[in-house]
Amino acid sequence: MAALILEDGTAFRGLLFGADVSVSGEVVFQTGMVGYPEALTDPSYRCQLLTLTYPLVGNYGVPKDEDGDFGLSKVGKLKPFVSSKIHAAALIIGELSESPSHWSSVKSLDQWLKEQGIPGLQGIDTRRLTKKIREKGTMLGKLVVDGTPEDSIPFDNPDKRNLVQEVSMKEPRVFNPSGSLRITVVDCGIKYNQIRCLAQRGARVTVVPWDHPLDSTDFDGLFISNGPGDPQFCQTTISNVRKVVCVERPKPVFGICLGHQLLSLVIGSKTYKMKYGNRGHNQPCIHKGTERCFITSQNHGFAVDPDTLPKDWDVLFTNANDHTNEGIVHNTQPLFSVQFHPEHMAGPTDLVGLFDVFLDTVKDHKEAASTGPPYLPGKVLILGSGGLSIGQAGEFDYSGSQAIKALKEENIQTVLINPNIATVQTSKGLADKVYFLPITAEYVTQVIKNERPDGVLLTFGGQTALNCGVELTKLGVLEKYKVKVLGTPVASIEMTEDRKIFVEKMEEINEHVAPSEAALSVEQAVAAAERLGYPVLVRSAFALGGLGSGFANNREELTSLVTSAFAHTSQVLVDKSLKGWKEIEYEVVRDAYDNCITVCNMENIDPLGIHTGESIVVAPSQTLNDHEYNMLRNTAIKVIRHLGIVGECNIQYALNPESEQYYIIEVNARLSRSSALASKATGYPLAYVAAKLGLGIPLPQLKNSVTNSTTANFEPSLDYCVVKVPRWDLSKFLRVSTKIGSSMKSVGEVMAIGRSFEEAFQKALRMLSCLALLPLSAHQELQTPTDKRIFVLASAFRAGYTVDQLYELTKIDRWFLHKMKNITDHERLMETAMPPEVMRKAKQLGFSDKQIALAVTELVVRKLRHDWSIIPVVKQIDTVAAEWPAHTNYLYLTYHGTENDLHFNDQHVMVIGSGVYRIGSSVEFDWCAVGCITELRKMGYKTIMVNYNPETVSTDYDMCDRLYFDEISFEVVMDIYERENPEGVILSMGGQLPNNIAMSLHRQQCRILGTSPEFIDSAENRFKFSRMLDTIGISQPQWKELSDTEFCETVGYPCLVRPSYVLSGAAMNVAYTDSDLEKYLSSAVAVSKEYPVVISKFIQEAKEIDVDAVACDGVVMAIAVCEHVENAGVHSGDATLVTPPQDLNQKTMERIKMIVHAIGQELQVTGPFNLQLIAKDDQLKVIECNVRVSRSFPFISKTLGVDMVALATQAIVGEDVEPLVLLNHMTHVLQVPQFSFSRLAGADVVLGVEMTSTGEVACFGENRYEAYLKAMLSTGFKIPKKNILLSIGSFKSELLPTVQALESMGYDLYASLGTLFFFWSNFLFQVTAVDWPFEEDDSECPNKEKQRSIMNYLEENHFDLVINLSMRNSGGRRLSSFVTKGYRTRRMAIDYSVPLIIDIKCTKLFSFVAGKLIRQHYNR
Repeated sequence: MAALILEDGTAFRGLLFGADVSVSGEVVFQTGMVGYPEALTDPSYRCQLLTLTYPLVGNYGVPKDEDGDFGLSKVGKLKPFVSSKIHAAALIIGELSESPSHWSSVKSLDQWLKEQGIPGLQGIDTRRLTKKIREKGTMLGKLVVDGTPEDSIPFDNPDKRNLVQEVSMKEPRVFNPSGSLRITVVDCGIKYNQIRCLAQRGARVTVVPWDHPLDSTDFDGLFISNGPGDPQFCQTTISNVRKVVCVERPKPVFGICLGHQLLSLVIGSKTYKMKYGNRGHNQPCIHKGTERCFITSQNHGFAVDPDTLPKDWDVLFTNANDHTNEGIVHNTQPLFSVQFHPEHMAGPTDLVGLFDVFLDTVKDHKEAASTGPPYLPGKVLILGSGGLSIGQAGEFDYSGSQAIKALKEENIQTVLINPNIATVQTSKGLADKVYFLPITAEYVTQVIKNERPDGVLLTFGGQTALNCGVELTKLGVLEKYKVKVLGTPVASIEMTEDRKIFVEKMEEINEHVAPSEAALSVEQAVAAAERLGYPVLVRSAFALGGLGSGFANNREELTSLVTSAFAHTSQVLVDKSLKGWKEIEYEVVRDAYDNCITVCNMENIDPLGIHTGESIVVAPSQTLNDHEYNMLRNTAIKVIRHLGIVGECNIQYALNPESEQYYIIEVNARLSRSSALASKATGYPLAYVAAKLGLGIPLPQLKNSVTNSTTANFEPSLDYCVVKVPRWDLSKFLRVSTKIGSSMKSVGEVMAIGRSFEEAFQKALRMLSCLALLPLSAHQELQTPTDKRIFVLASAFRAGYTVDQLYELTKIDRWFLHKMKNITDHERLMETAMPPEVMRKAKQLGFSDKQIALAVTELVVRKLRHDWSIIPVVKQIDTVAAEWPAHTNYLYLTYHGTENDLHFNDQHVMVIGSGVYRIGSSVEFDWCAVGCITELRKMGYKTIMVNYNPETVSTDYDMCDRLYFDEISFEVVMDIYERENPEGVILSMGGQLPNNIAMSLHRQQCRILGTSPEFIDSAENRFKFSRMLDTIGISQPQWKELSDTEFCETVGYPCLVRPSYVLSGAAMNVAYTDSDLEKYLSSAVAVSKEYPVVISKFIQEAKEIDVDAVACDGVVMAIAVCEHVENAGVHSGDATLVTPPQDLNQKTMERIKMIVHAIGQELQVTGPFNLQLIAKDDQLKVIECNVRVSRSFPFISKTLGVDMVALATQAIVGEDVEPLVLLNHMTHVLQVPQFSFSRLAGADVVLGVEMTSTGEVACFGENRYEAYLKAMLSTGFKIPKKNILLSIGSFKSELLPTVQALESMGYDLYASLGTLFFFWSNFLFQVTAVDWPFEEDDSECPNKEKQRSIMNYLEENHFDLVINLSMRNSGGRRLSSFVTKGYRTRRMAIDYSVPLIIDIKCTKLFSFVAGKLIRQHYNR
């Protein structure tokens, strides 16, 4: 152990590494996230105790120091040394990586420091230390090893001596003696790369000591290097330089860093010591004249006072953040200098061209024209993304909301087209006008015609908006109506979307795309694969989330993949497989004036071959060294400039794990899932900035919205680690493939923040709400990734697999595997004993109290923690690693720290969000949470939001007063509660997740606002709820608590198995037999371990009714009723909802009201609640009650024009609420589910009591038929033009009038033989026979050609619509032991992108729509 003691007496204790020596010097901090070998060997850090703000250091080890070009340390692959030794006195960090991972590493950071005699200190709260330096200024300090008397190490002030003399070389030395230009370099502490930059450009470089006399006849140009300390100590250098500069015709002079300060002193200017200096890789500098902003690398503690420049000198660059001088230039002579390091090492190379300027001794006449006033349109149309689907989810609600906010700030009128009624962006008060219409060229053209907007934003609505915008451009609609595309031009979008053009554009700038060929047919694809060599990756052009993609190892697999891919696209890409390479992403921002920055870089833990949406992603990258980081950064900027993108985009790379070879995978010229993640990971609002840039506002003019003082033209510094993990819901689908690969299947993602990888990683895994330790049964499970892969890895470590074995099987970088091993190793240690230090370490490694509580309860661990003072601290995300004061409310909890970043004085109301998007809990609940905090703020309350979903608007830090981006668990909510001591907690706005912790919080005397947790439990606990209904005499289906088959035999099958405290019908099943029942009961008990499972009679062919209500102290204030189109048995989230109800009479409505009032009163509801009822034979039965908001709250609120969430919020905080009771309206609205079956290979397309849809859309109409048509079109449904396949099983008689109607409309109908004979017997002779190709036994198929006809028809896209109805009464059936013909037909329809209807009621509704509207709509 050792301590860092500051001159004011503050002590920071930590763990010693490196050399076992005590040292003293000046304590400084540096905010770069990579480049520790470069920083340590930088002579400018002489005698300084260097603090790195990024907490994880040593990840990529230290490479071998070899001689390379010009006798300097080898350049290129192994080039991190900027001088011959370490100059920093000590290194202060958060956490040392003990197991570095990089192909070039030969030793660890610890070993290297030992060899060089330099001490290091880890385990320090570097954020606290940085803030102290920032507030007090640079301080002296000493690192004292335990056992060394503190007084024996005096404070050493480096400003009191000539440090340049100590680091400068003693004799002149020549580099590149054959060079043509003679450059003399004054070495004040030079970095090797400055010599390299000159020599590589053909100069003969003579490096002389700092005090060497200068003679202008010896050189063609003079270069003055960087160096440490106060420039005033270099009077000899100043005198020598003055003799060659202050003459009539001086030769060109270029100074860097200290050289800049020396040149200023030579000409009579003044320098001063800064409060704490600028040290990092992201300092924005504005060039005077062009006003362009460049990102620079800096390391200095002194600055030049620009007010003291002589009259013939001018400012060249100014720091955009603190406005200090960054460069000077003579008005007529070739003399200039800069404060930053254009030669980088470490950091960006944006201004390395200054060496060319110097060596050419000419001014750069190609500077960009100065920025004119931005183009501000009067009205802008924004295209949304439609219903949430896999690959295109809530992140576009966030980005669209940000865009609208940005435009409103500029007083621009906004018009939004988005049929997704559940989103925040379609809420009242955000956009000026919202059209709930399909995002198709036809409907958007109508809106443009009506609204006449000046501009349109295409990049905020995912692939849907992008494709629609490209089509509108091609049709000439935008040109016709003079609508300007704001931001990235359509031509640039097409360059990134069309693979062939993209490859050509990359070749123009000598960048390489993974070997790939575009194909327009199966034959072309096969030929391409032969040329590239198997395995190959097949991808669809113009597709999102890897739709239609996969790996093919041979011709057969390729043909199958390509055939189904052509169902989605006209162009298929065949790429050479780079499986096993690292996948790296950069988010890039560029304005119309060519200011360009990278905001965030991310590394996929999973190697290439797994779609980035399926991968665990960490930000910033952990295993790239400075050279790789900046090589890819520079490439990103070069590519984005060449493509002409304006706004925000994302570039993805494949990086060889054994070398520096890389390929560009793709560029997304729009906001993406990654950009939402990057915004939340860094605190930089990408969508907001992109919208402003689309208006032509220059990037340097925009403010950093976190600090409110610095510019947005900067690259964020992170002093924490972010881990994103995807969430899959594959268990909800029958026969789905659980393999993950190049096509996306995840339905949501979580983001966790910590100051160590392990802390963030474990947090993220818990946030998924599906922790599971899986037994490892075979190597195959590790080699072939599935949705459970990460848990299989944990089992492998427990089973004794080594890091090297797992690397070979998974190709996950060893650095990440070592970190995962740390977790399992510590878990074993916890099983033996639990002293305070083991518990503290467990919390720092991300273990929850529940995980630690092996033999005791979570509450016992919590008490122990408090007794031992092991409590988390609250840290801010401020984008600048504490370098600048930030008034940010963006917070997270960590156990790596000793002080909180803020005070807890104000009273707030705490709202718990909905957590990860999953099937059943999606953007609807985010809308409710945002509505709640908005209403609270309107009423004057300060708000706290707790949520961890990067795709949401609720995790946008300007929506609330404090945002805790952290877990929604009893432990974390209690930790925040104890810190903040809020007025109360609102649980009812976040769906199921907050309700699940209601009782635990209540038992700890948490102030829960709204309905009492005891009553929440009465509704959630199936047994208590059913018993309550019996008590108050409200009818429900016959029920019994979990028991044997006797109950089912008494009431008769089918029966419904219902667990407690679950969402979206998880593990809910309809049992038709005793064996069904046994199977379903075991899975229900598994999801509902602590709560009862109830069995009830399943009533078939009943109507289902959804009721949303708001009550205050049990008195119901408002009721809204919807009915399902489908029969009961289809989960309400998968049903088509209609309001106002079409088939309910006044008497039924009155009875519904009575039931709602009775239940509201009995449960003493305050706030929102939702009831589901079924109606059959004039009887109403209650099947469920949720004392929280439901999925239909946004739908109801927007259709009725009454904000039910605002109403509920008022009731919760005790405001007087005016009763509205039964709400109604005249317009017809239908909400239709959005399914994502096309992404879920093998999944059966059936509807049941467990939810399978990923989103919904809703559209308005004068009648329900018009509303249904628009809503169906919004989900991607296409109106059939000609051919319909009917496979209607036992519904033939019921559907006869419907089929007759379709025939009379002129459709060509096809049916299987059984169906055909029935139609013929009813005089429907125009139906064509088709045969099933799906016979199990080939011997039964004498005529092979005939047998394959349905398959052939589907492959040829012959059918425009398939109507396939499951067997009667199988609505609730989820499991089938055999693969039916119906399943195969449904699956093929999905795989070949043929519209599919699978419900009888929807078939009838479609037929009505066809009859009433299609003919006029399509002029049939």
